[in-house]
Amino acid sequence: MRKKIVAGNWKMNNDLAQTETFLVDFKKQVFPEDVVVMIAPPFTNLSHAFTSMREHPVSIAAQNMHQNDEGAFTGEVSAKMLKSVGVNTVILGHSERRAYFNEDSQLLAEKVNTALKNELTIIFCIGEELEDRKSENHFNLIKTQLTEGLFHVSSEAWEHIIIAYEPVWAIGTGETASPEQAQEMHLFIRKTIEEKYSKAIADKVSILYGGSVKPNNAVEIFSQTDVDGGLIGGAALKVDSFMDIVNAFEG
Repeated sequence: MRKKIVAGNWKMNNDLAQTETFLVDFKKQVFPEDVVVMIAPPFTNLSHAFTSMREHPVSIAAQNMHQNDEGAFTGEVSAKMLKSVGVNTVILGHSERRAYFNEDSQLLAEKVNTALKNELTIIFCIGEELEDRKSENHFNLIKTQLTEGLFHVSSEAWEHIIIAYEPVWAIGTGETASPEQAQEMHLFIRKTIEEKYSKAIADKVSILYGGSVKPNNAVEIFSQTDVDGGLIGGAALKVDSFMDIVNAFEG
């Protein structure tokens, strides 16, 4: 049985006071037992979020990490530092990291290795630009991102890997892939993993959809056979909308 997962990526939003306001309300919620709930605050608020949510069934994730264990890398954060403040999950390969910070597949493969070495669970993001879809190159691009970023790892490592498919053209734009488009790509991703590894591994990997998921479309998206949850951006910044999405599996 694959895990159902809803992860909130706060990006560069919410200072400490705003984080505390969110968490006070968040702790009052009733979390479904069969859904893994995660939030990914900015680095500055990870420790506070972990401490605040320690008694609640919510995991705290980081939005990024450096590929080296330590050293003269001003402004960067290591896997060991994340673990020291209670973080056991990290988002890697988000389209904004790829686009704005020039993170390519070689770098991401290094980050994947470092995260696995430090026993972190990885949410690995893949997705195509609008021109890739219009030119019908989206399947090739997704296969390349998987192959170059992840397909060097062992079969055992997939116990610690979650895939997040995020069509770049649907992130923060209000556009959303149709449920059918999401299912088509998620199935392709699963089949691609199966071809490289095995059906058993592919069937166990949770594949999340990201890209303008909101309370009014989450139920339909999550009802697709190969969609196992979501990586949520803007709608994760407010408790009510985020919880509506968390509860969308209940239909």
